[in-house]
Amino acid sequence: MTHLKGEDRAAYVQKMFGRIAHRYDLLNRLMTVGQDVRWRKELIRHMDLSSGSVVLDLGAGTGDIALEISRRYPEAMVVASDFTPEMVMVGRQRPGGDRVSWVIADAMHLPFASQCADAVVSGFLLRNVPDVSHTLEEQHRTLRPGGRVGSLDTTPPRQNWLRPLLEFHLHTVIPFLGKLVAGEAEAYTYLPDSTEKFLTAERLAASFEQAGFQAVGFVRRMLGTIGIHWGQKQV
Repeated sequence: MTHLKGEDRAAYVQKMFGRIAHRYDLLNRLMTVGQDVRWRKELIRHMDLSSGSVVLDLGAGTGDIALEISRRYPEAMVVASDFTPEMVMVGRQRPGGDRVSWVIADAMHLPFASQCADAVVSGFLLRNVPDVSHTLEEQHRTLRPGGRVGSLDTTPPRQNWLRPLLEFHLHTVIPFLGKLVAGEAEAYTYLPDSTEKFLTAERLAASFEQAGFQAVGFVRRMLGTIGIHWGQKQV
């Protein structure tokens, strides 16, 4: 649950994602009405990749971002890292999975050398880690000078006339879909709860800057409940 801290929270999240790995992609499409595909492509555009880029996709899940990068940039070296073995197993079996290197690793304690990557990306990772600041510092460590960082994640609904509608979607529609499609309501109750307790888009941008990133920016999507953030390590 969202009140758990540190290792207890990490263990809870790991087991939860392991249970839903087989339906994770389908539920993402249903919950976002297919918009998550567009958001991932938009995130990738902000990374300014080239054919020879080395890219780390952290909290990669079943590899949506990693596989899209590999498809667009066949000569790039793409590493998909996730700490849930079941997610990695599903990702490896997806079309194009053999073109990506898969690693089971914790995003807070990366097994990668310093300054090894041209870009570090993540989709729906930061909301789930026990320590956002440390996770961003790890990403900064692994980037080469001038390398780019990017994140796609949910953000708390803002106070406006749309908030009741967004809360209905978060607290009623999403858990219903989770139970219907994956037989797992708990994981999709965790999602809205953790979203509402997560950093606002502005505060997350500030966390990027505090971790050492420059030229930090973000855009909101899906009526303000999705944030796409990016930044760059100093040259």
